[in-house]
Amino acid sequence: MLAFRSSVATLGLILTGGGARAAYQVGALRAIAEVLGAGNNPFPVITGVSAGAINGAALAASADDFAGGARRLSETWLSLTPERVYRTDMLSVASIGSRWIRNLTSGGLVTLRQVNHLLDTTPLRELLAERIPLDRVPAHIAAGRLRGLGVTATSYLTGTAVTFFDGTQDVHPWARSRRLGRRETLTIEHVMASAAIPVFFPPVRLGDTYYGDGQVRLTEPLSPAIHLGADRLLAVGVRYLRTAEETQSLNSEETSMRVLPVSQVAGVLLNALFLDHLDSDTERLERINHALGRGAPPGGEERFRVIPVLTLRPSLELGGLAADQMEHFPRMVRYLLRGMGAGRRGGSDLVSYLAFERSYIDRLHTLGYEDTLHRRGELEDFFGASTRLSA
Repeated sequence: MLAFRSSVATLGLILTGGGARAAYQVGALRAIAEVLGAGNNPFPVITGVSAGAINGAALAASADDFAGGARRLSETWLSLTPERVYRTDMLSVASIGSRWIRNLTSGGLVTLRQVNHLLDTTPLRELLAERIPLDRVPAHIAAGRLRGLGVTATSYLTGTAVTFFDGTQDVHPWARSRRLGRRETLTIEHVMASAAIPVFFPPVRLGDTYYGDGQVRLTEPLSPAIHLGADRLLAVGVRYLRTAEETQSLNSEETSMRVLPVSQVAGVLLNALFLDHLDSDTERLERINHALGRGAPPGGEERFRVIPVLTLRPSLELGGLAADQMEHFPRMVRYLLRGMGAGRRGGSDLVSYLAFERSYIDRLHTLGYEDTLHRRGELEDFFGASTRLSA
């Protein structure tokens, strides 16, 4: 194990999401804890979106014991079953399905209770309330173990990406054209809102507005951490980055689709929402860093600065690893997904977001752990291997 001195830089951890795919992050976090050794949280700034908000909130609540927090988070993920995330009994699934049918066929002629989700996530809310003591975050901030925690959700009223944050007093709210930061005492409801996958999970009411998955509108996922004061960033994504050759090969295969199931459309849409923004935002930041490295910013504006970023991502396509998971789903959920065409070619992408099954979670956790340890040298450089105290 290695122990490092605290860096002068303020390190920021960015955790994106994508339902069950966020198990990959947990394996990566276990590896990071192993590289760093025991000690307090190395990331004064933590931001999360979607399922990454769950992981980020858990780490922030354990800011006095990063390794222990990563271990407990890992244990929680590895114990998951679909029943601990959403209700899978026949009555619950059938009730929501029948309400969808009534709403769609009433033509607005009859006043009905509107339905806007397919699965009831009450079990997830109960699990998070049990496992994530968010009330400890203010004490960690006061003790200097944490500078800020932010979780992002999408306002269904305005379409704005709202980052709800708690942090030191010198962190101020911000506003841009499509995103803003709002200081609040964070609760499990904020985390649930950030992780509410559109259509599948129910929106969450915060104040007078309903919110859903923050990944829907957060096209700049690095931004909240920078607003909270981070000047070195470590981002953990869940998207496999294809090479140009792989993309060309994939699109040149002589295959055809006789039908286009809803699951295929849903999988492509969810991939666009959850997987693309981190890479584009990282590329943009690296271009800015490169430009700043070549000379002073125009007009001598001091607010521009180089912000190093290290991105960890899967070495395999996570959707493909879910191809055999349909048979493990509870019967009613399997029935629902098959009705959408899941289980056919392409349906694995959709399944991968909902596959809170031990076998799939374990694959992703192991992959995240091994991928991250494979980049141990880069991590040591990032954390400042030159200031290593002991081995």
